[in-house]
Amino acid sequence: MANRILLVDDHLVVRTGVSIILEENFKDLTIFTAKTFPETISFIKENMVDLIILDINIPGGKNREMIEDIRGFQPDVKIMIFSAYEDDDYACQYIIAGANGYLNKLCDEEKMVFAIDSILKKGSYFTDEIINRIVSASINKTAINPLDNLSKREFQISELLLSGDGNIEIANKLNIQMSTVSTYKSRIFEKLNVKNLVELISVFKKLK
Repeated sequence: MANRILLVDDHLVVRTGVSIILEENFKDLTIFTAKTFPETISFIKENMVDLIILDINIPGGKNREMIEDIRGFQPDVKIMIFSAYEDDDYACQYIIAGANGYLNKLCDEEKMVFAIDSILKKGSYFTDEIINRIVSASINKTAINPLDNLSKREFQISELLLSGDGNIEIANKLNIQMSTVSTYKSRIFEKLNVKNLVELISVFKKLK
């Protein structure tokens, strides 16, 4: 019986390139495509698939919540995250959320074929780096998601910064001194290893 794969990516070049690789390396394969997350949900409501190759940054996407939404319609479907982000911590977030594998878009054809074949045959594809990262975090009781290292107040101030508030606005809203806001801001940047607001936005976009 042919495996049914849904390839979700909003870039035509990616959908075309991955489809060609799949067709050249796998037999008995039926490939479907979607460009947005709403289109993905609409498709899986009506059609069963064995594997979803899912880009994260797609129109209508909701980061890790997409995995739960998909499984709400097809509990047993395999999901491989296909992303441009290389950070192992980032990959671990999606594995913990329930993805069956994580693959960087810059990988070569051989690695892509191996990963997809592993998921179709064994149910998962995890690199040694990701496995070691998750095990290490469990043993040492450390947070895999850097955002989990923020205190409640630090997270609150981060969100105000992301909404466009400056130090004065944050101080007024939270009824604290501007110097206190500056101290919290420095802690946030240090904990998340960022240097400016642009990098802070990027971290929250990836990990929240």
